[in-house]
Amino acid sequence: MKADVASPAAPQAVPPSAEAFAKLPQPADPLLPIMPDATARPPLANALIKAAPVHDFNLARDLSLFTRVLRQAEGGRRVVAIFIASTVITIANMFGQVQLNDWNGRFFDAVGRKDLSGFVHDLQTFVVIIAILLALTVANTFLQERLKFRLREWITRHLLAEWLKPLRVYQLGFAGEYGHNPDQRIQEDTRLLGDYTADLGCGIVYSLLQLIAFVGMLWTLSAQVTFQVAGYDIAIPGYMVWCALAYASIGSALTWIVGRPLIALNGERYAREAEFRFALVRVNESGESIALHGGENDERRHLEAALAAVVDTMRRISSSLAHLTWITSGIGWLSLVVPILVAAPAYFGGNLTLGGLIMVAGAFTQVQLALRWFVDNFSRLADWRAAVHRVARFREALDNLPAIEQGAEEIKRALHPDGYLAFEGVRILLPDGHIVIDDATVSITPGERVLIVGDTGRGKSTLFRAVAGLWPWGSGTILTPAPEAMSFLPQRPYLPLGTLRNALSYPSPADAFLDADVRQALERCDLGDLIPKLDKTERWDKKLSLGEQERLAFARLLLHKPGWVFLDEATAALDEDSQRRVMRLFDDELKRTTVLSIGHRPDLAVYHTRTLQLVHGRDGDRLKLKPPPAPPPPRRWLQRLDDWLLTIRT
Repeated sequence: MKADVASPAAPQAVPPSAEAFAKLPQPADPLLPIMPDATARPPLANALIKAAPVHDFNLARDLSLFTRVLRQAEGGRRVVAIFIASTVITIANMFGQVQLNDWNGRFFDAVGRKDLSGFVHDLQTFVVIIAILLALTVANTFLQERLKFRLREWITRHLLAEWLKPLRVYQLGFAGEYGHNPDQRIQEDTRLLGDYTADLGCGIVYSLLQLIAFVGMLWTLSAQVTFQVAGYDIAIPGYMVWCALAYASIGSALTWIVGRPLIALNGERYAREAEFRFALVRVNESGESIALHGGENDERRHLEAALAAVVDTMRRISSSLAHLTWITSGIGWLSLVVPILVAAPAYFGGNLTLGGLIMVAGAFTQVQLALRWFVDNFSRLADWRAAVHRVARFREALDNLPAIEQGAEEIKRALHPDGYLAFEGVRILLPDGHIVIDDATVSITPGERVLIVGDTGRGKSTLFRAVAGLWPWGSGTILTPAPEAMSFLPQRPYLPLGTLRNALSYPSPADAFLDADVRQALERCDLGDLIPKLDKTERWDKKLSLGEQERLAFARLLLHKPGWVFLDEATAALDEDSQRRVMRLFDDELKRTTVLSIGHRPDLAVYHTRTLQLVHGRDGDRLKLKPPPAPPPPRRWLQRLDDWLLTIRT
């Protein structure tokens, strides 16, 4: 190991701070109401509500991102094929709707003439038209529902593939607001995005085809609507079309003015719901610790604060929806009589039959329904736009992970040509800018067993993360062995969901190792009583004690046999005998494995060939070789005399 050399202070790259939630003041109030309202919110909820971000919704930017990244994702062709099939069926449906509208005119003309034979014939025609339309509607519904889950599968698989790239899960926590709660963005937001995209996409295609199919008919039928002025019949070309366009335009404009705040409010609601769900999951996962500390009241205050933030957002959404309903429902009710009103002059003037009036009114209704699609779907459009924004920003956060801190220095990583572990001028920074290692140069060769010690809070675990590549903030270069040769044991072992065999073989498949080897590994780590439970599915991180989990992690090492093992307080929950048994693995089955340990326990030193210590210096802590313990001072002649007299007495 080379001596450390001080260097001029480099610019300190400070990673993003922790979530604002953790920095908010604790409420001084006692127990709060179970369902707080807007006038009786806990102080913490007020802070959470004020901290709600102002979203920059740019639909064109979000959609262009989806177009760019999803175009190459697997499953896109299937989605496009389903959408095309749905569009073809919708076109056929439009032809049926046109025939149905023509039938309306003939049927009511027959009724007006009291033509019984024509009445019966039109009823038979009606049965045929309705049967065809029913089959087309069922087929379209089937395709639309398939489009929903295929869209969700397409987007979710892509996000999972990007999220689970090496190191991204950990570093995403430093990517700002849109890196938080990835579970909700991948599970809930993609569900909403798939559902709304399918519904609204098919809906707008239906409305466009509906407009194309009926606007020409309505323009032609408008010639039958004439006005008598001073004895002259006056026909306005496309009169009914212009009326439908004016009616839908007024409704759309009013809807946009009144309902626009819903876009940001829905995005905020998703964020608050995600925070509330995360808080609930955290309490559920930490139930034992909360019970031991008697912290139920404090957790209740925090959960009610998060709930109050959700309720406050929902209150504002409900007010906006109520205002919007004045417009949407009013326009919907008026549409029942508006077609009759605009065509009434021609009917009462005698130029239009009852059947013609019904045809004109039906075509008008179809056209204005197509034109007011925006009015009828504005609240769902607001939900869809918020879901697009959240998923797109999450995807963008995944792309921008290497640039979490603009202009910040990063620790360079490379493979060591000889398979060593080496620090070359490495400076590692903590989140507050504190220097853990200041310009250190250390080399560890294969076969060594090195222990790193230091005071609590000096950043030993941060060094552990830097070696693993999780912590990029700092400067210098870390040269490592091949990644597949390294294995890391953190302070708390990770046990995945599934069977115990799966947890033991992780990250390899459960059938990657022979059953005899699996059983032997458990026996070697004093876990033989777990052998009958190898294929049982449990929450093993809850079922096993922390000591058993640590021994299971060492049994996992026996199966994988890595060339380099990095232990971060990996035996902290073991007694001395258990620690001695697992550390002896490196003298027997894993004798060729290089070990780098981080720990506080003084008895760990006997299992290592040298010890490095984080020593506090003026410019930050430095990694130095710890000197061997000094020999005891020579005893004086009086002490030797006391020992001699004690020997005589005994």
